[in-house]
Amino acid sequence: MKAQPVASHFIDGEYVEDTDGSVIESLYPATGEVIARLYAATPAIVEKAIAAAKRAQPEWAAMSPTARGRILKRAAEIMRTRNRELSELETLDTGKPIQETIVADPTSGADSFEFFGGVIAAGMNGQYIPLGGDFAYTKRVPLGVCVGIGAWNYPQQIACWKGAPALAAGNAMVFKPSENTPLGALKIAEILIEAGLPKGLFNVIQGDRTTGPLLVEHPDVAKVSLTGSVPTGRKVAASAAGNLKHVTMELGGKSPLIVFDDADIDSAIGGAMLGNFYSTGQVCSNGTRVFVQKAIRDEFLSRLKARTEKMVIGDPMDEATQVGPMVSYDQRQKVMSYIEKGISAGATLVTGGGIPNNVSGEGYYIQPTVFADVTDDMTIAREEIFGPVMCVLDFDNEEEVIARANATEFGLSAGVFTADLTRGHRVADLLEAGTLWINTYNLCPVEIPFGGSKQSGFGRENSLAALEHYSELKTVYVGMGKVEAPY
Repeated sequence: MKAQPVASHFIDGEYVEDTDGSVIESLYPATGEVIARLYAATPAIVEKAIAAAKRAQPEWAAMSPTARGRILKRAAEIMRTRNRELSELETLDTGKPIQETIVADPTSGADSFEFFGGVIAAGMNGQYIPLGGDFAYTKRVPLGVCVGIGAWNYPQQIACWKGAPALAAGNAMVFKPSENTPLGALKIAEILIEAGLPKGLFNVIQGDRTTGPLLVEHPDVAKVSLTGSVPTGRKVAASAAGNLKHVTMELGGKSPLIVFDDADIDSAIGGAMLGNFYSTGQVCSNGTRVFVQKAIRDEFLSRLKARTEKMVIGDPMDEATQVGPMVSYDQRQKVMSYIEKGISAGATLVTGGGIPNNVSGEGYYIQPTVFADVTDDMTIAREEIFGPVMCVLDFDNEEEVIARANATEFGLSAGVFTADLTRGHRVADLLEAGTLWINTYNLCPVEIPFGGSKQSGFGRENSLAALEHYSELKTVYVGMGKVEAPY
């Protein structure tokens, strides 16, 4: 099974290779097989990409919003036409089941291009401000060259979530995917050129931890948008701040999902499973601390255990498969170490906790895992695991659970399941998180803002809010009379 791209990088509208860079092996997580070999960007490649973006951006910004939007919407159409092909590539890249990627990955990216292609004219409007005889107006202007740094859990989606608003606002972008998932973003770059995007506006370069600083610290870069871990975000934000660059940080979380005793239990279990096991648990917004009110705790755990143990683990290319492998061997080992910590701390292992016996020993599989009797001070309740490990915690009342839910450095997401919508809104208002759900979980349509608070980052992806983060206001004061000076 091979997925070798034409070359490692896509710069100025064409594939570019530089074998002086370190080798990046792309592995298929279901088998451990090397499916592609690429090269990390050298400083020369970084310079080439940024120079192309800087050259192309002014002419793109001068185009009408309607003309820019037309190209983005055409890219969305191409992506939808090739959804199966792109989904299979995403599955090879990440190991996620094809039943997921075919509905959640390229389609989400296409939604982003279509949305921003359609709202750009309204989203980039300014204001007229009357000042008596004089007046002023504001306009939104692009920032220039933007850098996008992607994560490995949703590589195509993230490339589009960053690329679409950046391009819609009139910027150029240099995008670096994770070295674990280097393939999908190259196809997005191809499709944008096919859709009519001028060369140089969306460039993709491969790289590792040494490549990011070359991009972030480059003097011609105006903005950095990162999706990644909190430690990485702190480093990138600090570096960008040193040069006063605009920054969007979409980082990790340890999000609470609160289930009150009047909730529809089956719906709450479904939300908890989607919020912990989808994409093999590798989702930053997952509700990994599931607080269940004591009156329904036993019934919740019983039904949850039964449903979890029926999940189909297997070949990601089989549409019947519901759980695929972790993205890498190292990630699986990290998750297994957390499971061992949970057991050692005294949490009750309800189900899972090991490696399934019905799959290849070479794949990076792990069983969906549920812990009960978890306490707030346990490591598995405090640290982001980023794998299919659900921690169920008991609670007595609303005031108590809100305080415990907020007792974390993270603030990405939160969820509430209750039949009392007044309580649902009240609790959502009190939870310290950037993105919240009531009686559902992890739905992120492009129309709504997505992002976190506290250590989970700042700035927003998607919606009209994203255009604000890829542009800045310019204010013009217009004097209508003579200037009078006291000297």
